[in-house]
Amino acid sequence: MISDKSSIHKNAKIGNNVKIGDFCVVGENVEIGDNCELINHVNIQGNTKIGKKNIFFPFCSIGTTPQDLKFKGEKTFLQIGDNNSFREYANISLGTEQGGKITKINNNSLFMVGVHIGHDCQLGDNLVIANNAAIAGHCIFDDDVIIGGNSAVLQFTKIGKGAMIGGMTGVDKDVLPFTLIKGNRSYFENINLIGLKRKGFKNLEIENYKKTVMELFNSDNMKEYISILKNDNELNDILIKFIENKNSNRDICRPKK
Repeated sequence: MISDKSSIHKNAKIGNNVKIGDFCVVGENVEIGDNCELINHVNIQGNTKIGKKNIFFPFCSIGTTPQDLKFKGEKTFLQIGDNNSFREYANISLGTEQGGKITKINNNSLFMVGVHIGHDCQLGDNLVIANNAAIAGHCIFDDDVIIGGNSAVLQFTKIGKGAMIGGMTGVDKDVLPFTLIKGNRSYFENINLIGLKRKGFKNLEIENYKKTVMELFNSDNMKEYISILKNDNELNDILIKFIENKNSNRDICRPKK
């Protein structure tokens, strides 16, 4: 199942039922899990470990040197989970020593044409990252995040579970769970109603969550507000954990003034 027109290093570890098409290059320290497919013209390098049932479309560049001038060739890593799809020209960088040494992508996500995932990013499950989105280094995405096409996410940004970023948005602040963000620079537009309904939340739960988020925006101190907020439902619990674990030096996306 491996084309004789491809170059696979003898030390690379290739799992069972892996398909590798024409003109692919796989480096020495690459590990590819069972049932993956490299369609053609795919380049995978670095200390890269890939799980099962991932598919890489033509001209993907995976596990390449970070776009960071501080990187001096130190040993760093890329880890990819299972059942992800990387469309044409997707680019995923290794980690850096300053950022924990590893870029990590979990499971069941779609990375569309031209997506860039920078060094040391930590990405959850069930993501949809649309065409030409650029995710800078050190970003953290919780599960179920959707990023619209041609958007850019600033380094060290944290995006909460179920958030949706509209197309052509510049995200330079942290994004609360299950919120809808758009604009350049980005601002809060509404609760992510579609995302919440897809996850099975009822209308009353959604209304209460929106009220909670609006009260958070109006509070003088986020941490103080969160400290008195009851985690007696799933959405409040998600919000509380997000605020408690975010970088306190970075603001959240707020309504446009």
